[in-house]
Amino acid sequence: MALPKNMRLKGHRTFVYIHKNSIKYHGELMTFKVARSKPKILLSYNLKNKSENLRVAIAVSKKVSKKAVVRNKIRRLLQEWLLNNIEKINNHKPYWLLVNLKFGDFCNDKNKLLEEFQKLMFKSRLMQ
Repeated sequence: MALPKNMRLKGHRTFVYIHKNSIKYHGELMTFKVARSKPKILLSYNLKNKSENLRVAIAVSKKVSKKAVVRNKIRRLLQEWLLNNIEKINNHKPYWLLVNLKFGDFCNDKNKLLEEFQKLMFKSRLMQ
């Protein structure tokens, strides 16, 4: 199941802001970029729900897999984990999260991928 629209990041300016103003957390399989939210950037996108909760973007590059089907499965797997564990996530602080997957073969070991995702969520203090 996909992330709800009020949890998605969108727009070029949003990603430029995250790349410039984020704190980076590196893992073996992925990198987190966490930045304080700046809702003024999103004003031009006519969002109806201007909540300041956690917003997430998951980027899976072609270096991970050339097949879009595989990249989409990985992205959906991480989004599903987020949705299942949303109540544990600290919603009091408005953050934007960009998840970049590093080069590697994730098709065989989804448990390792989810384990590192959870570890980085704790490391970045988005979950308690």
